[in-house]
Amino acid sequence: MKTPTPRRTRVLRILATLAFAALVVFGPLTENTGAEKVFAMSVILLALLALLFASARIAFSLIAVSLLFGAIEIAGVLKFRYLTTPLLAPDLEYFVNSGTLEVFSHYPLLLAVGLGAFALIPTLLIVSFLGERAWLLPRAPRFVRFAVRLFGTLAAVAMLVVSLRPNGPFNGVFDKPMWIAINDKSFITDFLTSFNDTVINEPKSPPNVDRTISWKLDRPMQAPARPPDVVVVLEESTFDPRILKLCTIPECHRAMFDADKQTRAHGPMTVHTFGGGTWTSEFSALTGLAHTLFGNAGLYAPYNLAPRVAFTLPKAFKHAGYRAIALYPMSGDFLNARNAYDYYGFDAFYDGTQYGLGWESHDADLLKVFERIYGDEKRAHPDTPLFVFMLTLHQHGPHMRPLAELPPPYDKPLFPGKFKPKALDDWLNLNLGNYLQRLAESDAMMANLQKFLLGGDHPAVLAHFGDHQPSFDGAINEIPKIVPKPASPVAHWVTYYMVKSNFPVRARYDYPVFDIAFLGSLVLDVAGVPKDAFYQANTLLRERCKGRYLDCDNKKTVASYHDYIFTTLGDLHESQ
Repeated sequence: MKTPTPRRTRVLRILATLAFAALVVFGPLTENTGAEKVFAMSVILLALLALLFASARIAFSLIAVSLLFGAIEIAGVLKFRYLTTPLLAPDLEYFVNSGTLEVFSHYPLLLAVGLGAFALIPTLLIVSFLGERAWLLPRAPRFVRFAVRLFGTLAAVAMLVVSLRPNGPFNGVFDKPMWIAINDKSFITDFLTSFNDTVINEPKSPPNVDRTISWKLDRPMQAPARPPDVVVVLEESTFDPRILKLCTIPECHRAMFDADKQTRAHGPMTVHTFGGGTWTSEFSALTGLAHTLFGNAGLYAPYNLAPRVAFTLPKAFKHAGYRAIALYPMSGDFLNARNAYDYYGFDAFYDGTQYGLGWESHDADLLKVFERIYGDEKRAHPDTPLFVFMLTLHQHGPHMRPLAELPPPYDKPLFPGKFKPKALDDWLNLNLGNYLQRLAESDAMMANLQKFLLGGDHPAVLAHFGDHQPSFDGAINEIPKIVPKPASPVAHWVTYYMVKSNFPVRARYDYPVFDIAFLGSLVLDVAGVPKDAFYQANTLLRERCKGRYLDCDNKKTVASYHDYIFTTLGDLHESQ
């Protein structure tokens, strides 16, 4: 190969230096705190030093480091923009699969960046490596050069390893509270400090925990003569739009959020995620636990928590003689769903792709599949009551279909001139128009499901709830919200819940705000299904804290509850 000219080498090094400078400006210098800026910069410099000694090439080292940490920064920015959580190390283990690639295909910017990086990064590395000669001690004996490069590489790597240890010199940037970590936009720091986030932090009982509080429920159940079928629907990215202060037009009013004669409980509900993370709300609804209890590892509940939770809602129904089935609108391989549902205790898992469901499916399509599966199950198990858990998908973001393509009245801005600047006005009208149009479809489907399930003589319970608010790329936070006072500190976590039955229920379930972790015990109450030890305790905490959980005013009661379910009951066992 022809040796590059010094001029080409200089140009290459200048371009590499500019790339590294851009990394510094848009990477470490944008970290949230001074300590994080120093940490990110130190790690980058040590990585650069290790590559300089290992390759003896300046341009290659600068470009390689710029590409590596630049990719972390860009991926963090994009993931935060679309899912409102930063890129974390466990994403590489859990989310790099065909299901995630399918999600990418629906976001043109993500797809373009991914394909561009896949083609560009190897090319730049090869060109930069071959574009200059080794420069370190070129006239020294080969053994000396080898020794210096080896020692320098090992020393730099050793310092890098020490810097990345949680108990090392930068220990202050590790172990941030989860809410801070996913919101402070320190993308490089959060990624580098998250490699231990698959390690579950088990809740610990405080030394003064009160073990005199009884968590055993001693009261007769109120059940119908025949066990009712129970259907629970997780409504993707759904909330009552009337909590938006400006949403007063008729399109904001949907019957699925209002009580009728069959309603047994309803109202605003707090979840533990925003803009994404449906699987965490799914986890809370099925286990009665908040994923935030377990540190950042809780974000990956279908992988690391599902195998370890002893008490779940489907298991409670099974112990009462039910058959528990799940209808999943995507491939069961997505986010480990099939395995997780098996751990949760379902008897049958219906993969939506086998029934023609997928990303573009509407709620009406899901209802048709549900009716088919429900009929097949009742014929196959005529004397066994059913517990069905299913998820909708159509309301999932992005909410960016051009308004002109939507049916009237959604084909035009519904809130013209409400936001400033104009770009925000256009963006929010686009997203809200899409959301409200899909909500109309959800409302129609829910009305048909209610008629199908509750319109007959067989006793049945129907519950549906919103898993999280859509973020509209964060723009939804520009709209003032009206939520109950207890939920006002976390207004972006408020969705809704609705529980109905076609038989009377004597008890009243009125809560100013209701935590998703209590949904399972409430459904068991309405259905009149006997509760195991966990759901007895869950019911008592719900009543004692008036529907609130981690934000309950009585912290001692919550501590006693956690001690009981984790220490006495052993709700979190060793992984299988």
